[in-house]
Amino acid sequence: MRILSPAINLFFERLVRSQSLDQIADSMAASGQKLELLFGATGDSDHNRRVVSHIVGIERWGQRRLRAALGEPLVIDEYDDYRPPRVATLPELQVDFVATRQDTVALAHDLAAANVGSVQIPHNQWGNLSVRGWLSYLDFHASQEARKLK
Repeated sequence: MRILSPAINLFFERLVRSQSLDQIADSMAASGQKLELLFGATGDSDHNRRVVSHIVGIERWGQRRLRAALGEPLVIDEYDDYRPPRVATLPELQVDFVATRQDTVALAHDLAAANVGSVQIPHNQWGNLSVRGWLSYLDFHASQEARKLK
């Protein structure tokens, strides 16, 4: 993984290199609406619940990391504690996703207002990502994981 980390890091950074944090936030809001519709059209199966729960957990975990750019303590942990309860139904997870994505969009606007787009925050697997890179990662991750829905 160490060999791939710089390439992956660059990938996430390049996806948003010409966008402001507010533009990234708007893009995430739009992609979140598309994912919400997709989740709503998906059958409530154990597999699909695991996929959506994973998406929500990673996004909440990323939010925690991003708050370090606003002065909160940096917590180096795994995403597992951020996942919704295992007993959540797909409709409940859809609601969780919508609220989580709205929180991410609001956080992105807060980060833009604080002018911290280039602040570097460590990712457990991909090394240091800028705030912009983190937002790119979260949006990309959700879209890619959603492809696993059946």
